[in-house]
Amino acid sequence: MPSFKKNLLVFIFLQLCVTIISTAQVDTASDDSNKEIVVIGYSLQKSPASVDTLQPMLNQPSFTLVSGLNTLPGVRMEERSPGSYRLSIRGSLLRSPFGVRNIKIYLDDFPLTDAGGNTYLNVLDASSISSMEIWRGPYGSLYGANTGGVVRIRSYEKKDTSNVNVSAIGGSYGLIHQNIRVQQKWKKHFFTVNQAYQRSDGYREQSALNRQFYQASYYVDYIKGMQLKALAFYSDLWYQTPGGLTLQQYQINPQAARPAAGNRAGAEQQDAHVRNKMIYTGIAHEARFGKHWRHVISIFATHNNFENAAIATYETRKETTYGTRTYLETSGARSHRFTWNWNVGLEWQKTQALISNYGNNSGARDTLQSQTDLNARQYFLFTQFSSTILGRLIVEAGLSFNNYRYMYRSKNLNAAWTTQQFKPQLLPRLALSYKIREQLLWRVSISKGYSSPTIAEIRPNDNIVHEDLQPEYGWNYETGLRFLNKRLQADITVFYYELKQAIVSRSDVNGAQYFVNSGGTKQPGLETKLTCQLLQKRLHGFLRAVELKNNFTYYVFSFDQYKIGTVDYSGNRLTGVPRTTIVTSMYIELPKGLYVFVQYNHTSKISLNDANTAFASSYHLVQTKFGWNFMVTQNTMGLYMGVDNLLNQQYSLGNDLNAFGGRYYNAAPLRNFYFGAAYRF
Repeated sequence: MPSFKKNLLVFIFLQLCVTIISTAQVDTASDDSNKEIVVIGYSLQKSPASVDTLQPMLNQPSFTLVSGLNTLPGVRMEERSPGSYRLSIRGSLLRSPFGVRNIKIYLDDFPLTDAGGNTYLNVLDASSISSMEIWRGPYGSLYGANTGGVVRIRSYEKKDTSNVNVSAIGGSYGLIHQNIRVQQKWKKHFFTVNQAYQRSDGYREQSALNRQFYQASYYVDYIKGMQLKALAFYSDLWYQTPGGLTLQQYQINPQAARPAAGNRAGAEQQDAHVRNKMIYTGIAHEARFGKHWRHVISIFATHNNFENAAIATYETRKETTYGTRTYLETSGARSHRFTWNWNVGLEWQKTQALISNYGNNSGARDTLQSQTDLNARQYFLFTQFSSTILGRLIVEAGLSFNNYRYMYRSKNLNAAWTTQQFKPQLLPRLALSYKIREQLLWRVSISKGYSSPTIAEIRPNDNIVHEDLQPEYGWNYETGLRFLNKRLQADITVFYYELKQAIVSRSDVNGAQYFVNSGGTKQPGLETKLTCQLLQKRLHGFLRAVELKNNFTYYVFSFDQYKIGTVDYSGNRLTGVPRTTIVTSMYIELPKGLYVFVQYNHTSKISLNDANTAFASSYHLVQTKFGWNFMVTQNTMGLYMGVDNLLNQQYSLGNDLNAFGGRYYNAAPLRNFYFGAAYRF
């Protein structure tokens, strides 16, 4: 332990020295240093990875991420009740009764995923997100431990103008969403402040939501080639948790909260809810010197007060996370025939958690039952080399060395610390893409995924520290074709992922969640994406632009060598993963700033338990939006109306997998409406 801290301090010190030296070189360099800095690289469209970009507010409701993320192949976001997000990439939802796990998420230059492996994605307001990059499949060579993929969130885009955006939305079930965004540019300084408020009564009983969100970011080019960035946000999220229903309860009254059963009270009687107050801060520095060198270092810290008043227990978590990410990048070229890029770096973070469980007395804390100190620490060293050969072949080779451990003790008994150190892991990745023709790209990759159990899985709300829980890992193989021209973009991916020691959720008779390693899974899949400009943008005519999109996902995922006691589930369909998902949308632009957007989503049936004896029915969703953008003096005004679930389908969005007593179902809203206005000046 002391040697690691010493080595870490030496590494960070050397990285800071690089920054200082680079600053000095920029100040004293010859006239050649004033030329534009060139970074050798390539666009995401040429990347060997399976990656998509998303602008959540584009044609989608700006108060939720669910409908936008569900348009992407291989990506599934669920919402058991407003604010209770769950996100999966390529079927990774199996271990996430709530929250986001086995996916690494970054907010600008800073990790949002804590050292314990958990991400509180729902603390963010959807309107605060400018764009997202979603990398499907394990990407450990640059981003460390993950088995599902990586999400990079951009909270702002640096622009040369100052502006103010104000928006307000009202809708069914008491929905109110309000947002103010101020962007100010002054000389080399760029400052953004974002404030948002959202509330909802919810479709079901005991499913109300209230969230306050404040965010500020700062960016400055203080010297040529030197950039300083800072980010901070505060979120106060509260939402009620109605609980899962049995099939009979779901069919009789899908709006009901979980009722009382025997001597166990229901969700309303216990005022089941979640409260999450989170503050996040980070500062990053980027230095470019010469033509081919770049150094980035970021430092971040967060504090989280989490309360979960469940039916059987009232749990609190006080979590503090801090860490750093830094890397040095160099690039070069030998004429246009061979260009290359190489980086090496480190990411380190630590999460300290005090977890307390009390009795739940109608939504208030009762007697203390258990208290645990649990500290998680992880770090990884990473390096990646990429090159472009003859302008046609791109090769990427990366490797990371991952180290994870946690320590725990019973706080109320003043017990000694117990340490669990997982075996360090090397995560390699090799990928290449080849330009067959000017518009046709072929790509192939192999990578290893690895994800240690999170703090919330090691110490779930059953008050037990599960020392026997082990990391999951596996190898992913994939290949694909990508076609691009001015009117048509098409992408097809075929992959096979074999996961070992897969972590899956369970629930006991009291509804408390716990987790076990399942043995393994076999995950072959097909993902396609199509975007077609049926009518390119024009200035005249009734139809000014028509765009068609279609995404298709087909998964044949199954358990492998998976037994519980004497029962063998090998060969069964993977729990919580639909076999087929189809999302098709059309955007039509009309004269006078009018537009129409229509989206269709078909999701096939979903297995709700490992035995495959219960399934959630397939569903067909239609979503529409009508809008009008026009000018008021020199400013832009937008009015719109949207309809969700136009076909009035009854479906469950956010099933409780392997729930005790068959309480799997969390009904989503029937047909509902929203109206909004946005003003920019």
